[in-house]
Amino acid sequence: MWLIFLGPPGSGKGTQSKRIAGNLGIAHISTGDMLRNAVLKETPAGLKAKSFMGKGQLVPDSIINNILEERLEQDDCKKGFILDGFPRNLSQAERLTGKLEKLNIKLTSVIEIKLPYRFLEERICGRRSCTTCGTSYHIVYSPPKNEGLCNNCGKALIRRNDDTEEVVKARYDEYVEKTRPLSDYYTGLGILHEVNGELPIEELYVSILDFLKKI
Repeated sequence: MWLIFLGPPGSGKGTQSKRIAGNLGIAHISTGDMLRNAVLKETPAGLKAKSFMGKGQLVPDSIINNILEERLEQDDCKKGFILDGFPRNLSQAERLTGKLEKLNIKLTSVIEIKLPYRFLEERICGRRSCTTCGTSYHIVYSPPKNEGLCNNCGKALIRRNDDTEEVVKARYDEYVEKTRPLSDYYTGLGILHEVNGELPIEELYVSILDFLKKI
C-alpha cells in the first residue's frame, strides 16, 4: 500500500502512521527523518538542506521535494510506504503526483485525521517531560503520581517552549491555510478517507486498520 497521513499538529498522525507502517511492513517516511537521513548520507539535496539547517533557516520546498524524490526511489518504497507530514501544501502535492506517475506508483489512500482545535490545544499544552530522564507525561491523560515531579527519578517536569497556546494556535492556523486545502485536492482524486481523531489511540488505530483491510 502507498499511503499519505494528513492531520493538524497534535492529531496523532505520527503515532498512527508509525504503527500502521509497522503492521503492514512498509516504509514510514516523515519529513524530519527524511531530512536528517539525507544530510547524514550527504545526498545532493541533503547537502543543500544542510546549508540552510546549519544557519537555523527553514529548508525551501524545492529542496524538500528533491529529498523526498530521492527517498521514493529507494528499494523499500517499492512495496509500499506511508508519508507522514508530507505534502504540506498544494504545490508539493501536485509535484508528488507527478513523481509517483513517473515511478508507476498509484496512491492507495490518503488518511486524514480530523480533530477540532480545542482537543489539539489540550493535547499539546498538557504535555510534560522530565528534565533528567526524558520520561513523557500528560497532565490529563497520563499525569505523574506527584504533580510536577517525575515518577522515575523525582526530578522536575517541564513544558517545552513550543507547547504553549500561542505556538499551538500559530501552527494550527498555518495548517488551516496551507495544508487543509489538500483535503479537496485528494477528494478530487477520489482517495481521501477521513477518520475521527477524537477516538482513543487504540480505537483510532483499529479503525484505520479496518478501513485499509477493505480496500
